[in-house]
Amino acid sequence: MKTNKYRLWMPLAASMALLGLGCGKKFLNKTPQGSLTQAQIENTAGVQALLNGAYAAMYQEGAGNTALGGGNAWEASPSNWIYGSVAGGDSHKGSSISDQPPIVPIANAQEVSSNGFFNDKWISLYEGVDRCNNVLATLKISPSISSADAIEFAAEAHFLRGHFYFELRRYFHMVPWIDETTTDYNQPNDADIYPKIEADFTSAMDSLPATQPNVGQCNKWAAMCYLAKVYIYEQKWAQAKALYDQIIPSSYGGTGTGGETSNGLSYGLTDRFEDNFDASVKNNKESVFDVQMVANDGTLSIAHANGGDMLNFPYNSPFRCCGFFQPSVDLANSYRTDANGLPYVTTYNSHGIANDEGLTSAQPFTPDAGNIDPRLDWTVARRGIPVHDWGLHPGYNWIRDQASAGPYSNKKNLYWQASAGTYSDQSTWAPGSAINLHVIRFADVLLMAAEAEAQLGNYAQAETYVNDVRNRAANPANILYQYKSNSNPTGGFSTTPAAHYVISPYPSGYFTASTALPAIYFERKLELACEGHRFFDLARWGIAAQTMNAYYSFEGKITGDLSTGNFTANKNEYFPIPSNQISLSNGKLKQNTGYN
Repeated sequence: MKTNKYRLWMPLAASMALLGLGCGKKFLNKTPQGSLTQAQIENTAGVQALLNGAYAAMYQEGAGNTALGGGNAWEASPSNWIYGSVAGGDSHKGSSISDQPPIVPIANAQEVSSNGFFNDKWISLYEGVDRCNNVLATLKISPSISSADAIEFAAEAHFLRGHFYFELRRYFHMVPWIDETTTDYNQPNDADIYPKIEADFTSAMDSLPATQPNVGQCNKWAAMCYLAKVYIYEQKWAQAKALYDQIIPSSYGGTGTGGETSNGLSYGLTDRFEDNFDASVKNNKESVFDVQMVANDGTLSIAHANGGDMLNFPYNSPFRCCGFFQPSVDLANSYRTDANGLPYVTTYNSHGIANDEGLTSAQPFTPDAGNIDPRLDWTVARRGIPVHDWGLHPGYNWIRDQASAGPYSNKKNLYWQASAGTYSDQSTWAPGSAINLHVIRFADVLLMAAEAEAQLGNYAQAETYVNDVRNRAANPANILYQYKSNSNPTGGFSTTPAAHYVISPYPSGYFTASTALPAIYFERKLELACEGHRFFDLARWGIAAQTMNAYYSFEGKITGDLSTGNFTANKNEYFPIPSNQISLSNGKLKQNTGYN
């Protein structure tokens, strides 16, 4: 679990590029090779190098597109596409049933502790913890560093360590706490670490500035948002509300002036939902905290260009690889709206959207003509509908094994053809992209704030926050249009909508004690689909077993990859502690309930 105390896993120049760091007084302009000696790090430049390495661990990747744990990059992807989305039922593993078979039991809630994916994720996250601890430990023995710099370095390290531990806590439940003072790294997992995570984010919030010179650095407001998220997971509704009251601007129904991004933009929702998944307009007002992705950075790898999602492009398409991470039919059906533009929160699968499952690309198919939430076609690539400027999705020809994982392709991770030379990275066998990974975006903040308000009985306020999100989706800027010419998709779009888009906010007074939480939960499913949230939301809401077993029953009749699906309550809400880590601990680590 513990690594060489002062080892950096990536060149400093690369980590600076990923942060958007310049070469000002606090940042090195030389690339260290190999390990750093103690003398080299006990100064401002050296600690900055260590901190850059901690930021770099956000990618959870080392050299050569491998995870920091030594496995493949996707096994520890920071997007959580396997553990948050596939395990949560908004997506299938995709590809063919025999490719990457360790994901299959995760998708079916049949995990075992010997699955190497869990071990690689564990190691990658603890590597991030270790790098943060290195920063904090070094600050204690570096008297030449100014007080102002020391405060800033420590605050950023606490923020990043809070992030890594938050991930460990919601993945594995009881995990050992190791900090900069720990001398025996074989610690038990016999205490809940949430209070310590709170302390890390509180420390960061109290010490970080409101804005930063570099867009990739965490700021005070990001720390406040993350602390509020921790409170939500702990069901500390009043504490979360107190922070959200400060974070959310009055223009969105908050009570204060609101927070701002590290680059000084007041928090808000972008007019275009798609702007959150377009590298040309990243780091916008909705970006609370992002992992900064960079394409074509000179490393001849895609480790800094969404390497963890390198498999997740339509198969046999211009994107080359590899047909994984296919949205589920259940998810697509969730975007059906009624005559009033509202979702079918509990009966959506009875109002399913027409799809081409079982049809080849040569067989005729007419896309669904019913009412649809426009976010569907910015989330799910489906047959007969434009895929950015790449052409109409052909269905079967872009799906590796339709019978295994359904008819759809993921859309949020796709770059545009017109800007592919700048924002895609083709330096290895599968593409990367410069699309940032959102750790927290403002829509997520609004919906968590709505949840806190509803739990406190403030239904009107909760309704306001949810309608903020729905009103953005209803903005005409979010309509996807047909091409002017299907034979020339780069030639622009017409004025004819690609589908029948109908969406409205909830009517005033709709939210009550019985309707508010189901509506909020469903809105999170729609807004944050395929962003790695779904499993963790279901688990913390206490509805994972009923929701996932209903999903297995419905989706399993359509696809062949969910044949063993069965979610066991009070077990599968967390993943197993990796058996390898229990072995290495000589019995100090105890397994989660229900696992061997």
